[in-house]
Amino acid sequence: MIGYGANRGIIPVVCEELFRAIESNQEDNRSYQVTFSMLEIYNEQVTDLLSKTKKSGGLKVREDQHQGFYVDGLKLVPCERYAQIERLMDQGKKTRTTASTSMNSSSSRSHMVITIHFKQIFLEDDITKQSSINLVDLAGSERQKSSGSEGDRLREGVCVNLSLTTLGNVISALADAAMGKKVIHIPYRDSVLTKLLQSALGGNSRTVMIAAVSPADICYEETLSTLRYAERAKKIKNKAVINASPTEHLIKELKAENNKLLSRLAGLGKSGKRVEQETKELRRLLTENELRIQAMEMTWEHQLQEARKEWEQQYVVITQERRMMQAFPYLLNINEDPQLSGVLKHFIQEGSSDVGQAASNEITMRALGILPKHATFINFENKVLVKPYGKAKVIVNGVAIFMNTKLQHLDRIILGSNSGYLYIGFPAERGCEDISKFDYDFFQSELAAAEGFSVDKLGAIHNKDGKPDPSVLAVFHDYIKLIPLVAEANQLSEELIKDLKFELKVKNLALTDSRGYDLQKEIMVKVINKITQQVWIWSKSKFINRKFLMEELYQRFLDGDIILDRESDPFWDPVEAIHLGSAHIWLQSLAYCMKLEEQTELLDSEGVEEAILMITITPCSSTGRPLSEEDIVIDPLELLGRKIVFQIHILQCLGVRWLREAADRGIQIGYHFYDDHQSVYTKAVWKNVNPVIDHKMQFVASNVSNGLLSYLQKNALVVDLWGLQEGCPEIDWSLPDTACTNEGFILIDSMKTVHSSSSLVDSNSHVSELYLKLLKLEQETELLRDINRAVREENIFLKESLKQSGAWKCQGCDKPVRVQYRDYSSNSIQSASSTKEVMKRSGCRASYDADFAKALKVFYQSMNTIRGHFLRLKHYKPPHFIPWTMGF
Repeated sequence: MIGYGANRGIIPVVCEELFRAIESNQEDNRSYQVTFSMLEIYNEQVTDLLSKTKKSGGLKVREDQHQGFYVDGLKLVPCERYAQIERLMDQGKKTRTTASTSMNSSSSRSHMVITIHFKQIFLEDDITKQSSINLVDLAGSERQKSSGSEGDRLREGVCVNLSLTTLGNVISALADAAMGKKVIHIPYRDSVLTKLLQSALGGNSRTVMIAAVSPADICYEETLSTLRYAERAKKIKNKAVINASPTEHLIKELKAENNKLLSRLAGLGKSGKRVEQETKELRRLLTENELRIQAMEMTWEHQLQEARKEWEQQYVVITQERRMMQAFPYLLNINEDPQLSGVLKHFIQEGSSDVGQAASNEITMRALGILPKHATFINFENKVLVKPYGKAKVIVNGVAIFMNTKLQHLDRIILGSNSGYLYIGFPAERGCEDISKFDYDFFQSELAAAEGFSVDKLGAIHNKDGKPDPSVLAVFHDYIKLIPLVAEANQLSEELIKDLKFELKVKNLALTDSRGYDLQKEIMVKVINKITQQVWIWSKSKFINRKFLMEELYQRFLDGDIILDRESDPFWDPVEAIHLGSAHIWLQSLAYCMKLEEQTELLDSEGVEEAILMITITPCSSTGRPLSEEDIVIDPLELLGRKIVFQIHILQCLGVRWLREAADRGIQIGYHFYDDHQSVYTKAVWKNVNPVIDHKMQFVASNVSNGLLSYLQKNALVVDLWGLQEGCPEIDWSLPDTACTNEGFILIDSMKTVHSSSSLVDSNSHVSELYLKLLKLEQETELLRDINRAVREENIFLKESLKQSGAWKCQGCDKPVRVQYRDYSSNSIQSASSTKEVMKRSGCRASYDADFAKALKVFYQSMNTIRGHFLRLKHYKPPHFIPWTMGF
C-alpha cells in the first residue's frame, strides 16, 4: 500500500492525484481542506502513528450518534500539498520501526489505516461537502499449517484472523442484503477494524477493494480464498449521496443539545449511586460536545498555522539530519520488513558515543537485549571503533566481539538479541554501492555461515541445473528464519529468570531409514534447563507459538503483572523422553541363517556417537533351537514356506553420553522388526553409564514369504536410543496390542500367510522346481560359453601362425611350406601343402562351425523363451491367494 524505494504504493499515488486535482480546480468561491491521520491496529489495540506520546493500552474507539465510530484522541494533521503527506508517512513508518524493535508488532502482523478527510467549502452558500478516504493495508491471514500456528492458541494470529474473518462476515452480510436476502444483523462491532470501516463499507460510500494474489502453487488455497473475498465485495451496492451540511446550523444544534444537558444536570438530585452515574455520563457528553464545538469553530487558517509550526520543526530536523549524513558515519537500521529498513539513523560523532537503553547515552536504543549501557562507538582520527560493555552482545559481520574492533564501511552490526544495523562509513569511504543487498536475510545468513551452517552441510542434492534440492533449501530458510527468534527467546528467558537455553537443531541431519535412504530433514529447537539439565525437543511450529506467548508474558512483566500458574507459563513443559540416536543392523546374514553379532555405534541426529550397542540376532528352528553352521542355506529361497524364529538379544550399551552428562538420567531402547508396527522397548535402566540391558525377544514367521526374504536381504534393523529424565514416565514395554504365540514369540509376516497352507507349499515347491531347472540350464549355458571361448582363442592363435608363415613358401627357397591346422570333424591335426588344399580340407570344418553356430542360436532362443515363461510365472497371482512376489 505504501511501497518502499522506487516502488511507490497505492497510497502515495492516490494522495498525489488528489492534490493534483485540487490545483486544477481552484475557484474564488470555493476552498479545500485536507487532513491526514495514520493509525495501526495490533491485537485489537489502536496506536496513533503520528503522535509522539504513547498511551498504555492504546487509544479508545468510541461511538457518536452523528459521526459513528471514531478513535478518541487520534491526531488529525491538516495538509496543503502532497510533500507534507509524504513526510507524515515517513514519520509513521519510523514510529512503526521503533515499536517493532521494542518487542511490539512488526508491520506484517498489524492492520494500518490511513484516513484522508477531504472537505469542499462553498463560501457563498455556507455549505460544507465532506468525504473520508480510508486506505487500509490489511495484515495477511494466518494459515496454521504454513505459518506454524499449531498447538497452542496464538493470540496474535487469532486477533489477525478475527479482524479478517469479521470483515469477511460484514462483506457477506452486506452482499446478501444487496441481493435481496433477509439480513438480521451485520457484525460491525465484532472487531476494531470493522467498527472504524463501518461508514466505508455499508454507509454512504463507494468501496474499492484491491486483492493481491500470488502465482506460487503453495499459495493456491490462499489465492482462491482472496478471490472469493473480492467476489463478495463486488456484490455490495451502496447508494452514495453528497455529504452536504451547513456548518453554522450544526454548531447551533450542538449548543442547543448542551443547554438541554445542563438543564438535566440541574434537575438531578444530590445523592444516590444511580444519580451519580447519570451525572457522570451527562458531564462526559457535555465535555465531548464542547470539544466538537471548539474544533468546528477553530478556523482552518488557525489549524494550518499550528501545522506549519510542526512542519518547520520537522524541516529543521530533516535538514540537520541530511547535513550530518554528509559529515559523520552512522548506523542504519535493518528490519525484517523492507518498508521499515533504513528509517532510523544513529550518528557517530567525534569522540565517544555510548549506546544503551539509559536516557543518558548519546544514542538511545530501546530493544530486547540492549543493556542500560551496551557499547561505545569511538570516532577518532577518521576511524570508528566499537567496544562492548561487560557481557553485552555485539556481533560484527556474523561474529561476536569482546574487545575494541575497527569498523569498515558497510559492516553489519547486531546489538542485543536482534537489532541489526548497517554501518555507513565516512563520506570519503562511500561509493556507489548498492546497499539494498544488505537486507535482513543477508544478516541472518551471515550469522548461520559463522555458525558453520550452510546448504552444503544439509547434504544438498543438486539437480541437473546445478541448483540445490528445494526441500533442502526450505530447511535452510527455516533455519535462517528461526535464528533471530531463538536469540530473542534466550534473551526473554534471561530477563524473566527462566533459566532455559534454546538451541537450533536439524532433525535427521545424518540419519537414514532401514533401506539407507536419507530421512526428511526439518528444523527443531532443543530446550535445556541450565539448572536441572532437563531437555525438551520442540518442533518449529510449537516454538513459534511459544515465542509469541513469551512476548506477551514479557509485556505483562514490563507492566508489572506476571502472576501465572505453571500450565499457562509458555516456558514450562512436562518432562518427556528424548530421542538420542539410532543404529542400523543390516540383516542380510539372516537370509542365509547365519548368526549376527554386532558392536555398533548409536549416532545422534548430527552423526555424533551417543553410545556403543552390543547386540546379537540369532536365527532359530521352529522349536526355538539356535541354528548351527550346518543349517546355513546357500540360497535364501530355500526358506520359502518354512517356519523360522529370530531371537534378538540386546546385551549392553557402553559409554552412554546422555548418562555421562547427568547421573540421574535413564535410557530405553526401542525397535520394530519387519511388519510388527508396534515398537518393542527394553526395560528402563537408570544411573549407569554402561548399562547392562539383557533384553531378549523372539520373532516367529510361520510361513516365510518372499517379502520377508527381501526385507532381510535389503533392510536394516533400526535400533533407537531414548533418554529418560527425572519425572519422566517410562515408555510402555508391555506390548499390549501385539500378536504373540503361546510361547510368547511375536508373530511376524502374518499378512503374507495365505489362506491355504497346503496350496502355498505346493506353489512354493512348483516354483522351486522351476528354479532348479533354470539353474541347470544356466550351468549348461555357462559350460557352452566356456567351450566357445576356448575355440575362439585357439582360432586366433592359428590365424596368427598362418600370418607368420608368409605366402605358404619358405623365405630362402621356392619350396612350398606344409601348414598344419585342426580338423574339428575328427578333432585331429592335419597338414596341407597349398592354400587350395587347406581351403578344400577346411570346407568340411566350416560346415561344422556353421552347425555349431546354429545350435548355439537355437539354444539361446530356447533360453529366452524359458526365461519369459519363468518371469510370467514369477508375477503370476494364484486365485484365492494373497498376492506375493518372488525376489530373484
